[in-house]
Amino acid sequence: MNRAAIATTRTKNTIQVWDLPVRLFHWLLVATILVAFLSAEEESALAPWHVPAGWLATLLIVFRLMWGFVGGEHARFARFVKPGQIGHHLTAMLSPDRQRSVGHNALGGVAILALLATVAAVVYTGVTMNGDAGEGLHETLANILLGLIAVHVLAVVMMSLLTRDNLIGAFVTGRKRADLHPGVTDAAPPMTIALPLAGVALGLAAYGVTTLDPVAFTPGAHVESAEAGDESGDDD
Repeated sequence: MNRAAIATTRTKNTIQVWDLPVRLFHWLLVATILVAFLSAEEESALAPWHVPAGWLATLLIVFRLMWGFVGGEHARFARFVKPGQIGHHLTAMLSPDRQRSVGHNALGGVAILALLATVAAVVYTGVTMNGDAGEGLHETLANILLGLIAVHVLAVVMMSLLTRDNLIGAFVTGRKRADLHPGVTDAAPPMTIALPLAGVALGLAAYGVTTLDPVAFTPGAHVESAEAGDESGDDD
């Protein structure tokens, strides 16, 4: 079977769910948060990347907020932010005839918002708060974020096993098995103006970040500045 035939068969057997930009956002945020946690300690080899990772997370959040209105069908907030359906979703999951969600289910939608809000809070406290109290709050929020991520990953794995729907794989390929979602067609793509609008939003966000912090994306710049300040204090 040639490549064209394989691609045709794959398309017939699967449905498009997640657009490429939302998938890139997801995995870039995963990588950014991982770097931020690994670089949190001053002794870490990744310490110079801690602040740039936080600012990059800010840009990613700006993108996701924009994409939640103009992105692909299942990336839009209107599609999955339905807190009133959480009870129904939980009841359905406890029944023998479990229903699969094409995109995020109601509980997953709330989890997405909670994760985005917590990441934003971690970045905000890291940027604006100084002293022991500020650092303590920043660390506490970071630990809360870590807990939310653990619950999120556990929920994704459990849902994948319960429904036989590979949720992790879908966020890699963007596609799901058609036989598990009978009657469902490919998701509507992002709006025509989606990428230009996202580009403008990211450009404005990056400009704002570099205005507040000219060395925001320069690895190690803040570490060197802190060390210089310590040396100056010792001289006094």
